[in-house]
Amino acid sequence: MSISIRRAEADDAAALSTFAAAAFHDAFGAHNTPDNMARYVAESFSAERQAAEIADPASEVLLAEDGSQLAGYVRIVRDGAPATVAEPAIEIRRLYVDRTRHGAGVAQLLMDATIDAARRVGVRSIWLAVWERNARAIRFYEKSGFARVGSTRFLLGDDEQTDWLMARAV
Repeated sequence: MSISIRRAEADDAAALSTFAAAAFHDAFGAHNTPDNMARYVAESFSAERQAAEIADPASEVLLAEDGSQLAGYVRIVRDGAPATVAEPAIEIRRLYVDRTRHGAGVAQLLMDATIDAARRVGVRSIWLAVWERNARAIRFYEKSGFARVGSTRFLLGDDEQTDWLMARAV
């Protein structure tokens, strides 16, 4: 496996939409109702929405590829942070890896690219929100230097869930 990281382009939107929806289902489908999952995926992962996020000047979408195969992605956003996070900051809005590649270092490559991007734009902190029941992701973020700095609500369909806010210095 030889993973490369590159910035997403407009013509990546359809493939990213398919990948993101599948990765979200893999991560959360067993713990949520099909209706709530379908509503969230339709709102968040359409090809049009992915194209808009790729084009957003406050956003950077990085793809991890093994040859022409999408192995994971991260979306980084610069649009303010909670009061518990040192500004200026960037947010990891999404970081997903294909489930067949969990444990293969893809997430670490995406995190390294995120830290590089944070240094490039000169922010002090990186922050994210992670579902309190996503133990695997929380362990990864803690290993990557993130610590819990608060919590927030996340609405998945009609189910209000609790996300932990985590942050680290750059």
